This record gives sequence, C-alpha cells and structure tokens, in this order.
Amino acid sequence: MALFDLPLPELERYLPELDEPADLDDFWATTLAEARRHEVLVDVTRVDAGLRLVDTDDLTFAGFDGQPVRAWVTRPAGSAEQGEPLPVVVEFIGYGGGRGFAHERLAWATAGFVHVVMDTRGQGSTWGNGGHTPDPAGSGPASPGVMTRGIHDPEQHYYRRLMTDAVRAVDAARALPNVDQRRVTVAGISQGGGVALAAAGLCDGLAAAMPDVPFLCHYRRAVDITDAFPYGELVQYLAVHRGAEERVFRTMAYFDGVHLGRRATAPALFSVALRDATCPPSTVFAAYNHYAGLTGRPRTDIEVYTFNQHEGGQAFQLDRQLRWLPEVLAATPAAQVAEAAAR
Repeated sequence: MALFDLPLPELERYLPELDEPADLDDFWATTLAEARRHEVLVDVTRVDAGLRLVDTDDLTFAGFDGQPVRAWVTRPAGSAEQGEPLPVVVEFIGYGGGRGFAHERLAWATAGFVHVVMDTRGQGSTWGNGGHTPDPAGSGPASPGVMTRGIHDPEQHYYRRLMTDAVRAVDAARALPNVDQRRVTVAGISQGGGVALAAAGLCDGLAAAMPDVPFLCHYRRAVDITDAFPYGELVQYLAVHRGAEERVFRTMAYFDGVHLGRRATAPALFSVALRDATCPPSTVFAAYNHYAGLTGRPRTDIEVYTFNQHEGGQAFQLDRQLRWLPEVLAATPAAQVAEAAAR
C-alpha cells in the first residue's frame, strides 16, 4: 500500500469539525449508571494455566445490563496475597478476536503488572483462539459483522454494549485483590484501541491510555477514503439502505473515539501507521489531536510507523509501551490521579 492519506505535516495539524450529539454525556451517564446497579465481580477462579511464574484467574464480571463477560487476569505469582499493590493494564481485543488462552499475552504480568484481558462479546471466531462471551441482544437488519447491529438506534447499537463492558472491566480490575486502584491503564490494538479510547473518556481517574492504530474513530472520513472492512460494513449497509445515511452516522457519533477521547484525563500513547487502509491515518490523528481537548490535555505522545500498514508497530510498539508506561506512572503523583478521579 502506497501513502494515500494526507501528508504527515497536515496529519499533525488535522482537527476536523466535531459532530457530537447534544445528549452524548447524558447518554453515557445513564448507560453506565444502569450497568453499575449490578455488583461488578461475578466470579474469580484461580486456574492452572501451566504457568509457574504467573498466577492466572478466570474472571467473570457484570458488563452491560449485568450480562456476564469473561476475562483473563494474569499477575506475578503470589502478588494477590502479598507485597505492594500492583498497577493494572486492562486490554481490549481487536475486531473479530476473543480472549483465547491465558498464556497468549504475558508481557505485562512478567513486567510486574496485573493484566486483565477482556473477552469481546459476540466475537472471537474470525482470528485467534476463540472467545467465551455471547452477546444475547438481537438486531434488526444488518450487514455481516457488528458495525451495523442496532444501527438505527444508539440505545440498541452493539458498541453501546461493548464500550459499557469496557468501563465495567475497569471497575472489575479495581475490585481485584491487591491492585493499585489509582494506577489503572487501558490499552488495545485496532478495535481494542478504539474501545480503549472510549474507556479513557468514560472512566474516572485512569493513569494512562495506550490506543494502538485505533479503529472506531472519525467514521465519515473513514468511509470516504477506504474500501477496507470493517468500515466497509457501513458502506455495504448504506449501499442497500439508501436513505439511512443521516441516521447511521448519528448513531455512530455516540461511539466515536474522537468524541469520547476528548473527555479523557489520562496521559496517552497512540500509534499510527501511514499506509494503514484499515484504520486510515487521518482518523487516528483526528482522535489524537482532539484527545483530552475538554480536560486540559495531559502528556500525549504518538509513534508514527511510516512504512507499515495495519500491523503498525507490533513488538516495537510493545517495547515502547513497556518503557513509556512506567515513566508516566512514576511521574503521576497519587494526588493528581485522585484529583482526576474526583472530576
């Protein structure tokens, strides 16, 4: 893939006009209040994953509407029972994937963190090693995939459920034994990055956010400049439902990482790939340049991978995160995090 989007200097200045719904904050406040009527921890069971230096828990927590959502929790062996409370990384998964096996993602546990990997409701059968969380909600007519499930009503849309799950995953992480509730970070790649942006805007008092090549940002721009899926699901749907454009984009505005990320308070490390046709660079820079714009922009960094497509930085980006996050946590006084949580 050749370079196809704006030149990098223009991307660095790209601040598109916003199309936020007037009731965006009320919509999410009501949604999360309803979800939080349920006790967050449903079950935490220690499992033998064959790992001797890492403890593994199979977590079930109450997500959207109290529905059970699965997650893996890995952490340094013995750290739940003794030692200083540990910081937490809550990770969300890319489009079509599920939580798979606990041994697939061990970097954060071996770096001294509690690592929560949230399963993705109704996904987990496109790549990877499977998921374990159903999505019990129905849908009207939709194109294949999840982008257009409930597309005519934000109350019914799939991403209302998934993004609520993400916020509740943070709540569940904070309820685990011997964790530092003030040092919780959200992270993810692609869909996981878009969900991390949503969580960053919807959760109070996060210590950091690390969205890699994030999906779910600046939908109108995305469908105008790429034919790639999953954004292509919106095009596919509108090619059949020819009069639905205004309603479709109004619904998606409630789940746009540009809008939700503006409400974040935590430092962030983004990544972007300039040849990425799946999540075009201008959609990522729209989210990056608007990030925390309503809250007094904290430290916000971005890694640019000029010659990569949607794979982005891969191990290079994880190496960057493993160095960036401890630095940010060390520079974030407890009082500052507590103040952010009280906003």
